[in-house]
Amino acid sequence: MLRDLSKPIRTVVRWQLLATAALMLAAGFWAGIHGAMSAALGGAVSIGAGLAAAGLASLRKAESAGEGLLSALGAEAVRIGLIVVLLWLVLSMYREVVVLVFIGTFTATVLIFAMAFFVRDV
Repeated sequence: MLRDLSKPIRTVVRWQLLATAALMLAAGFWAGIHGAMSAALGGAVSIGAGLAAAGLASLRKAESAGEGLLSALGAEAVRIGLIVVLLWLVLSMYREVVVLVFIGTFTATVLIFAMAFFVRDV
């Protein structure tokens, strides 16, 4: 699936994975196993939602600017909806979540996803 995505998305997903791994190590040292797991889940929420949106956007081939805009808006709506559902699931089901680590890692990976705009598609 990743090979079908554009170079900027693949690059950003790599950055997100690296950031999640680094934050898992730091959180594991600081807050133990639940801190590391919270960091992993925070990264997974953002990465999973971003991949779903990118996959959806790559399925539709826009033939006009309007269709392109609708495709992008639809993909972003899916991404935001998945983020809301996944955040709720983690916070309601994982009782030992370290909220600061979870939200911090999630925020960091969401910001990294926004960097896809700046990655050249060469």
